[in-house]
Amino acid sequence: MTVRAGVVGSPARHSLSPLIHSAWLKAAGIDGVYRLYDIAADGFAGFLQGALDDGLRGVNVTLPFKEQALMAADEASEAAQLAGAANLLIFEGGGIRAQNTDGEGLLYALARQAPGVDFIRKPVVLLGAGGAAKGAAAALANAGAMEIRIVNRTGARADQLAVELMLDFETDVMRWDFDGALEGAGLLINAATAGLGGHDDRRLDLSGASPDLVVMDMVYSPLTTPLLTKAIARGLRTVDGLEMLIGQAIPSFEALFAQQPPADVDVRGLALAELERRG
Repeated sequence: MTVRAGVVGSPARHSLSPLIHSAWLKAAGIDGVYRLYDIAADGFAGFLQGALDDGLRGVNVTLPFKEQALMAADEASEAAQLAGAANLLIFEGGGIRAQNTDGEGLLYALARQAPGVDFIRKPVVLLGAGGAAKGAAAALANAGAMEIRIVNRTGARADQLAVELMLDFETDVMRWDFDGALEGAGLLINAATAGLGGHDDRRLDLSGASPDLVVMDMVYSPLTTPLLTKAIARGLRTVDGLEMLIGQAIPSFEALFAQQPPADVDVRGLALAELERRG
């Protein structure tokens, strides 16, 4: 039987996941399809029931449904529980299993585009305090980060995230204002929801950054966000959201289609061509 999967969001039409997964399916000769499910903001519960009834293998989940996805699951991986959100749901035996591969995607992107980045001995500065930020912080803390500085417009949300993370990790997690947050930092990550679409926060002054700071933005459209543009202008190494997208797609593909994606497919090149086509 054809294995059917996809990505669900509201909106989801911007997603490059169908392009990436379809290329892997074709190259691997797998009898499978991966499609886009662009649904209404209040339609997630109905979508899940329909997906179960229709025999889908599973779905990747994007905004704004990642927290709902975790709550809807019958069981959840440790990564999903730590992040408080799921970006992958597997349907089997009439039940739902939640996973979160975003952390794997983040570490994959750092390893590929900024090998040797020191986020263990040097502080990590994290912009944002939502689900993406929590997932990033959990992944970094699990990988050995000793200090994470959370910068968020809503201080109370940043304080809440810091408390939640300190319950699970020995990592020193603190709320900071952006002024002074970069002092001695080895990694800066924009995980703010407001960053979607390349939001430019003009308060983000990189003049205090050390020359070895690595700057990452989880956004992939535009590929070079205003934050990354500032970093490049200062000669800093950068990591983009497209590499993270590919990194989280690899374990997602394995979970959905029961084998590793072919390594010889240039999915980044395909995605870059699609982003250029979209303008």
